[in-house]
Amino acid sequence: MNQHKSNKFDDGFTAKADDWEVFFSIPDLEYKQARDIESHIKKMKSKKYVLDLKKYKEMSGKLIEKYK
Repeated sequence: MNQHKSNKFDDGFTAKADDWEVFFSIPDLEYKQARDIESHIKKMKSKKYVLDLKKYKEMSGKLIEKYK
């Protein structure tokens, strides 16, 4: 979140916004694992998928296992 708020990615989509709020998080991930999961979620391009991640906790467990 700090990287997005500080515009670390100058040419990225996130540089255009400054009102970021945490909607969903998975605690205690290694950096690479967190980035891989973030990339996976973005590739899904689905609002329903993101909402389901928050609704069904077992989905995040499966992502953690997949990106160990």
